[in-house]
Amino acid sequence: MKHKTAVVALHTVSGEVIPLFVVWENGVKYQIDKVLRKERAASLKSGGFGIRYTIRIQGQMRYLYYENPGWFIETLG
Repeated sequence: MKHKTAVVALHTVSGEVIPLFVVWENGVKYQIDKVLRKERAASLKSGGFGIRYTIRIQGQMRYLYYENPGWFIETLG
């Protein structure tokens, strides 16, 4: 399932974007424990194409996508 979300990200001097937090619609902010992978990919569940980050939040794996101009998150599996 696809959920639009706000993301706090670090933009490095070299142009890399590193997501740090996911912010839910209710304002709750979750720290991203680890970015496991970054690649250009399509969302097979939700459609769309962009940069897919495989992330871990509180021990759970998620796909976080950046499709200009926004972010969305979906569960794995």
